Amino acid sequence: MLELRNVESPEDIRNLSVSELESLAEEIRTKIIQTVSKTGGHLAASLGTVELTLALHSVFDTPRDKIVWDVGHQTYAHKLITGRYDRFNTLRTLGGISGFPKRAESLYDVYDTGHASGSISFALGHAKARDLESEEYSVVAVIGDGAMTSGIAYEGLNNAGELGIPLIVILNDNSMSISKNIGGIAQYLTLLRLAPAYRSAKAVVEKMLDHMPNVGASTISWLRRFKGSLKCFLLPEAWFEALGFRYYGPVDGHDIGRLKKVLTEARSLREPVFIHAVTQKGRGYSFAVEHPEKFHGPGPFNAQTGEIIKTPGPPTYSQVFGKALSKFAEDNPKIVAITAAMADGTGLKPFREKFPERFFDVGIAESHAVTFAAGLAQGGMVPVVCIYSTFLQRAYDQIIEDVCLQNLKVIFAVDRAGIAGQDGETHHGQFDLSYLRHIPGLTVMAPKDEKELVNMLWTALNIAGPSAIRYSRGCGTGVPTGDAMAKPEALKLGEPEVISSGKHINILALGSMVHPAIEASQRLAREGISAGVMNARFVVPFDPGTAVSLAQEAPVLVVEENVQDGGFGELVVNAAGHLGHGIHKMALPKTFIQHGSQSELRSIYGLDVSGIVARVNKILA
Repeated sequence: MLELRNVESPEDIRNLSVSELESLAEEIRTKIIQTVSKTGGHLAASLGTVELTLALHSVFDTPRDKIVWDVGHQTYAHKLITGRYDRFNTLRTLGGISGFPKRAESLYDVYDTGHASGSISFALGHAKARDLESEEYSVVAVIGDGAMTSGIAYEGLNNAGELGIPLIVILNDNSMSISKNIGGIAQYLTLLRLAPAYRSAKAVVEKMLDHMPNVGASTISWLRRFKGSLKCFLLPEAWFEALGFRYYGPVDGHDIGRLKKVLTEARSLREPVFIHAVTQKGRGYSFAVEHPEKFHGPGPFNAQTGEIIKTPGPPTYSQVFGKALSKFAEDNPKIVAITAAMADGTGLKPFREKFPERFFDVGIAESHAVTFAAGLAQGGMVPVVCIYSTFLQRAYDQIIEDVCLQNLKVIFAVDRAGIAGQDGETHHGQFDLSYLRHIPGLTVMAPKDEKELVNMLWTALNIAGPSAIRYSRGCGTGVPTGDAMAKPEALKLGEPEVISSGKHINILALGSMVHPAIEASQRLAREGISAGVMNARFVVPFDPGTAVSLAQEAPVLVVEENVQDGGFGELVVNAAGHLGHGIHKMALPKTFIQHGSQSELRSIYGLDVSGIVARVNKILA
């Protein structure tokens, strides 16, 4: 019996029997559970795709044939059988393997992905390039059902059907993305799962009619004449066929033998094929099956009990924001909350439970979320759109055209701003200041702590026009928020907070960098250096006079957790860089940042206490 540790490539599994593959599947699940319980990661989705992964790699000649994984939450089994078993214990750690597909990591990874729904379009482009180059290989896109709520998935399907070239799209249908799937697409997929019952009943009826003299044959003939017109009503998969795909399914996504037969047939066809595979999220781990949301992307946990290991500390910024929004919504019935498949991650679970009629999860459809919010605002509501910084990028056009151009009162809660941690390049929120601060009429704020976050939300609720509040992933600083919840303070737009004044240098810090700047100033004081600290609070509006007055007194160091290009430091330099002692900038470099813990990455890029101290000493030297 082949053991997982001896699998060096998919070639090693291609001659295994179905029973041997099933045994390997159980070993893979054990390895995934053991590893993720220590490193954290995307557990439930990857447990659900083990058999599908084995079937794919045993049927297709990878890496010559291309498997394009959507999102990447489902790829841990793929990593384990493509030469990364020995490094799997480094999953999502600094210098270790990524939690998502990475082309630089393996020839078997075709598409660097972390955002949902692009796999079909990417795979279609790859397949067309294959045909233009007169090459012969298969291209397969594996997309999750949650990703089917995003418009780009349908743009890809539509174009693929029109081109009619060989392409296989596999829908991994586990009834969930991160939160429970919602909307018409989820209902449609449910209807597809029920379709086999219709087909079975239809076959029985035809057999009965066929044995009825005179009546049977003529009745069947009559039924078949109406097959085309009735098919769309009776067989919901006809929608995919209308797009130009040959449809197979629903197929049991845990039946390796059946999967191999369907995949083998699909590989032989010279047309677009759509395979609907039904899987169970969390398969093989009872705690993940019972609580798939909890185990979508857990931190370290006890594998025996399923208990998440919680590090003691204050509430997260997401939790504080959600609590404050729920509190303010008690007195303002116009407040509504919108998220894009991230209700728990953005802290909106309390709001959803308290105000279900005012809570909207639109699925993985960020562009729609923003325009939907614009419509709500035009209709008199006060929509608060809670989306991670990296995902809000997908709605850039809608922010400009549908919200800001019309000066509509929409509040953007930009969660996970700056360094986001172990999910890596696709999840760091390093660009939001650059793509938000130049939009006319948009107020942009960043809090230094939890209390200021509450006050900024209150400020946003009490000003005209659109606004954005960007804040970090993870725990706050421990500042109590009770008084701010009870009596919130509306901040004066554009006014910074002077924390201390310095004779030798002044540090103008934004958001997550304020407390490291304060601690750095205290350390510098012990070295005999007087470093003042100012909490910028606002990126837009920004008073150039602030920068001018600071630069005339001493050098200024601007510290932010955003890329330099287009960031806050650039704004300050433009305002006062030609005056006095000059402006210096500390920010993230113009590069895609690797995965690792937030503290490790901030240390690497100098955005911590030691980094600020070192930069001040260099400036003054």
